[in-house]
Amino acid sequence: MTGAATLLRLMLRRDRLRLSLWAAGIGLMGFYFANAVQVITEDEAELAQLAGMFADPVGRLMTGPAFGMDEPTFERFFAAGYVLFLYILVALMSVFTVVRHTRAEEQTGRAELVRANVVGRHATLSAALLLVVGANVIAAALIVAGALSGGYAAEGSVLVGAGALAVGLFFSGAAATAAQMSESSRGASAMAGGLLGLAYLIRMGGDMAEQGGTALSWASPLGWAQQTAPYVEDRWWPLALLLGGAALLAALGFWLSTRRDVEASLMPTRLGRRSAGRSLGTPLGMAARILRGGLRGWGLALVLCGLLFGSYAQALVDAADELPAEIAMIFSGESMMLGYLAYMALFMAIFVTAAGVSGLHQLRGEETRGRAELGLSVPMSRSTWLGAHLTVLLGGLVLILLLVGVAMGAGAAAVLEDGGGRYFGELVMAALHQAPAALAVIGIVVALFGWLPRAASAVGWVIIGYGAVMTNFGQLLELPEVVYELNVFGHLSQYPVEEVSWAPVAVLTGIGAAGIALGFLGWNRREVNRV
Repeated sequence: MTGAATLLRLMLRRDRLRLSLWAAGIGLMGFYFANAVQVITEDEAELAQLAGMFADPVGRLMTGPAFGMDEPTFERFFAAGYVLFLYILVALMSVFTVVRHTRAEEQTGRAELVRANVVGRHATLSAALLLVVGANVIAAALIVAGALSGGYAAEGSVLVGAGALAVGLFFSGAAATAAQMSESSRGASAMAGGLLGLAYLIRMGGDMAEQGGTALSWASPLGWAQQTAPYVEDRWWPLALLLGGAALLAALGFWLSTRRDVEASLMPTRLGRRSAGRSLGTPLGMAARILRGGLRGWGLALVLCGLLFGSYAQALVDAADELPAEIAMIFSGESMMLGYLAYMALFMAIFVTAAGVSGLHQLRGEETRGRAELGLSVPMSRSTWLGAHLTVLLGGLVLILLLVGVAMGAGAAAVLEDGGGRYFGELVMAALHQAPAALAVIGIVVALFGWLPRAASAVGWVIIGYGAVMTNFGQLLELPEVVYELNVFGHLSQYPVEEVSWAPVAVLTGIGAAGIALGFLGWNRREVNRV
């Protein structure tokens, strides 16, 4: 533990802006949700009508077990519909921060330099966990303040904040363990993030089956936090599961760190071939080798999600007559089934675009770690290097969109009783129809990569997050029209409910192409590895 305090001060110095923005963003979102609920409803009758949206099986699939929606209040509506997304943001903040200060430091070689001084073996991980605990406490306090600003009950509000803190600590422990398993920061983040995604999927299945959740809901760490039932039952004891899991995972991370060398990993690195394939001698082959791992991971996860969403189609048909008007508003069109499938295609396209932003962040990592400079030392132009990576990335995204559409179509065809196979082709086309929106986001991020590389990844994730929030909740919040227009994913027609409108397709494609052109221009003009 020697030197932990000094390392903690260094981490605070490095992350003072990053963590401040994370905590402030989470707090502002909690404040907005807590107060927007009271703005969008004029009386108790309208609130009760909206509550049916979350009590419905499809609503529970997305947001949680819907405690208290049989007798809704503003605070119960807030807890049932929006708190889960605050928990997810806190978990992501925790995972990224722990990995950034542990495995990423080893990967760059800085950890070895630090360890050459008088620094204990556990000092780095201890300081990282202390930093995350402090950030989680601040975020939780801001969430509580946001809930109290809406006039909500004090005990339930504190329980919501405590749930956010407990979720953050649990996934901090998961990240601490993952950092010992993988030799790359990307792999460690993928492991911990995969656990978060699995927790969400398990919770979906458990909560959709029955209001209040089922036994399956208790198999998810996110389910543990939601089973506290704020403002309804105010149960504190489920948080003990999260805190106990956090302690066990953190202890496992400390123990595993003693079983490996610095910069090594517990999961053995797969030995490469004795001689490189011919493709590695080409720009496209090298780009494919760099990006294939991330694209493959995202692709597998999203295809499984697409299959799962498609398999819920029959449940929607069975509950169609009981769906509230707000669900019908989201699943637009005369056919509720087609509306649901079109919405799922849009929802999945947001995550496919996130895979693209993640790939571009990987490109920036190639530059900052010096590998791009080594690649450019051979007879290869900058445009060829960037063009090869973008070709692989965009081709991978189109393939993922296609496979997600196929998976959703297969899932729907397997469960629908009235000939679900007729939706298969429409779902594939609905998924591919979202490609221009993904291209527009990629273009914006590539333009920033060329001119303002430090801001590129952050702006990309902001666009993704904004699009996800507006797609899921925008129609319920009655915001000014300009707010909706800023959502890149909200301009394309809802195919197959609506006919394809080619004007948005052309505009979004033009934005993407222009952004990529600007990115090439900036990349060819600026210094490599520019900070």
